[in-house]
Amino acid sequence: MKKIIRCSWSTHKQIDQDYHDTEWGVPVHDDRLLFEFICLEGAQAGLSWTTILAKRENYRKAFYNFDAKKIIRYVPGKIEKLLQDPGIVRNKLKVNSVVTNAHAFLAIQEEFGSFDKYVWGFVNGKPIINKCKTMADVPVSTEISNAFSKDLKKRGFKFIGTTICYAFMQAVGMVNDHTVDCFRYKEVK
Repeated sequence: MKKIIRCSWSTHKQIDQDYHDTEWGVPVHDDRLLFEFICLEGAQAGLSWTTILAKRENYRKAFYNFDAKKIIRYVPGKIEKLLQDPGIVRNKLKVNSVVTNAHAFLAIQEEFGSFDKYVWGFVNGKPIINKCKTMADVPVSTEISNAFSKDLKKRGFKFIGTTICYAFMQAVGMVNDHTVDCFRYKEVK
C-alpha cells in the first residue's frame, strides 16, 4: 500500500489532518464561509490553528453561523456573555473584532456585490499555485497579503495583519501552499 504524504503541519492531530485533507487550500467562494474564515484566522492570532479548529463549532453557535447581519446587532451584554463562554477564545478585543468585522464585511458586500468578488480580486480571480518543497519554503506573508491587510484595515477590519491575511488566503484557496509532494497539491491545483 502506498503511503499518503501530507503537509507536515497536518500530521500531528486528527483534527488537523481532517481539515488539511478536506478544506485547506480548496477555493472558497461562499461569502458566509469566507467571513467565517477571516474571523477564525483573527481569533487564531497568537494561538495554534488546532485550538481554533477544536472551537470552531462553538464559534459557529456563538456567532449565529457567522451571519453578519445578526452579528452587527450584538449589544454589550451579548459581548459580555460571550466573554464567559469557554467554547471560544475569551479575548475581549478578538470577540469585539467579529462584530466590527461584520460591519466592514457588509459594507464590502454592498460596494462590490459580494465579499467573494472583493477577496478574489487580490489574486485576479484565480489561485496562486506555489511549488514549495517543504513547509519551510512556505512564506508567512507576501506583497499581496500586505496589500490585502492594508486595504482591510482601511475598511475597518480588526485582527487582520499580513500574516493573518496570508493564512486566510491559504485556507480559502487563494494560494495553494500544499507542498508539492502532498497528495492534496494536485487535487486543489
